[in-house]
Order: sequence, then structure tokens, then C-alpha cells
Amino acid sequence: MDEPERHWEEANMTRVQEFILLGLSTRPGLRGVLFAVFLTLYLLTVLENTIIVLLIWSHAELHKPMYFFLGNLSCLEMCYVSVTVPTLLLGLWSGPCHVPFTSCMTQLFFFITLICAECTLLASMAYDRYVAICRPLHYPILMRPEVCFMLAVASWMGSLSVSVIKTVFISGLSYCGPNVLNHFFCDVSPLLNLSCTHVALTELVDFISAIVIFYGSLMVALVSYMAIGAAVVRMPSAAARLKAFSTCASHLIVVGIFYSAAIFIYARPKRMENMDLSKLLSVIYTVLTPMCNPIIYCLRNKEVQGALHRTLYKTRIRQSSVS
Repeated sequence: MDEPERHWEEANMTRVQEFILLGLSTRPGLRGVLFAVFLTLYLLTVLENTIIVLLIWSHAELHKPMYFFLGNLSCLEMCYVSVTVPTLLLGLWSGPCHVPFTSCMTQLFFFITLICAECTLLASMAYDRYVAICRPLHYPILMRPEVCFMLAVASWMGSLSVSVIKTVFISGLSYCGPNVLNHFFCDVSPLLNLSCTHVALTELVDFISAIVIFYGSLMVALVSYMAIGAAVVRMPSAAARLKAFSTCASHLIVVGIFYSAAIFIYARPKRMENMDLSKLLSVIYTVLTPMCNPIIYCLRNKEVQGALHRTLYKTRIRQSSVS
């Protein structure tokens, strides 16, 4: 190809300035019902996690490694749902919405950061429970504040690094039309499907990073819970075994649902092309698991329940004294 033809072809590949998000549903009759449902779930998730963060911050008895990680997870969940759900709600309220290119890449960056951080935090929490149950005598040393802090920092910094790399590769692709994303937020596969340039290298980077983050953290979580399960079996008390199995089972259900959906979408060598299935699975790990995590990990915990009851009691006392 000679020089004039190359310049003419590059001139005709106009870079997309914005994307159109089709949203979760295009049916007007269904959108109103879904808007009410997801708005309720969003507000409930923010409320649950706000309560947990305030309880952990204000009660000295909750200043322990387990609650340190739970506080981090709650902060993450509030950011997580606030990155993806607003565009979901906007699409349900007004139909397909226009998102500038830079805003789309910004949303993608924060989403990748938060989903990777959630994976590593869940693994850290599973390891914390393994040490507490299987090596209780070494717990004060292995999970001292400095170690917990470093685990949290490593989780966030590692997630930021992965997100920067993936976002740079995806934003560097050429998008020359069409610009319609069949999704409710700017996700990896929909963007790769719209690219008009070769995406093999970007797919490889996305696949390798997903393997490291998702499978690596999943293996840590599974090995930790398997060791916990083996320790629980050896407990002499049937009541203690039942209680421990109940707690571990609920944790494993949440972890299993989250990782199954995320791995199916992201840890695959080729981009996902069935966007309707992608949207359905995305609802699971962007809306449902953030709502369930506070209940499973915290609000069923007796120490957290006790702190909540004391806080409510003090609130009632203050209100009575004022009135």
C-alpha cells in the first residue's frame, strides 16, 4: 500500500468519541420494574456496608484482623456498586445512554481495579480464617496489624497495576464504529468486540492477568477453606462442627457464585461474544454478591450484632433524653 492510500484509509477510520450503552433491557414496560428493583438493591447495599464500616470504626472490640478486612471489603463494595449500578439505573430510567470515550475508559479502569481487589481481599479473608482456626496459637504473630496492613496494600496496589495495564491496552485500540455497547457499563468484552483493529495481544494480556488474579486468589481461598473444613471435622463437639460448617458453607456459596461468574466472563482466551449472557452474569457479581456479602460475612456475626444492638440502644437513649 502506498503512502497516499494509507493516509486516506487512516482518515476514514474516525475514532469513536462516545459509546452508546443499550442497558440491561430495552423493553419499556420492563424497565420501570427493573429500575425500582435495582435502585432498592443499590440503596440496601450502600446502607449495609455503611453500617458495617461505622460499626467497625466506632467499636474497639471490632478492631481485629478479621474486621479490618471486612471493613476494607465494605468500602470496596460501596465503590464497586457506585461504579457500575448508576449507568445501569440510568439506562433503565431513560433508555440507551451516551457515554464519552474518556468516561467509558475511566469506568473500565475503576471497575477492573475493584473487581481485582475484591478477589484478593476475599482470598486474604479466607487465609485469615484459616490461621484463626487451624493455627490459633500463631494467629497473633501471623496476623499482626503490620501483616494485615501489607496484605490490604498489596491487594489494592496489585489491582491498580493490573487495571492500568489492561485499560491502557484497551483504550489504545482503534474504535471506528459502530459505537453501540450491548451492556449496562463499559466492560472488557463489549469494548473488544467493537474494536476495528487486531485485538489478539490485548486478549492475551487480559487472559493472563485474569488467570493470575482470579485463579490465584481462588486457589488461596479454596485451599484455606479446605484446611478449615478438615479442622472442623476433627472438632469433638457436634454443635461446634455444625456451627462452623454453616459459616464456612455460607462463605463458600458467596465465593463460589462470585468467582464462577467472573471466571466464566474474564478468565477465557477469547472475548465473550454473547452479550445477553454477559449482562446476566454481570448482574450477579456487580449487584447481587455486593448485597449478600455484608449479610454473609458480617451481619450474621454475633460480635457485629452485639455492636449494632449497643449502638441502637445508645441512639434510643439519646433520643429519649432529648425529647
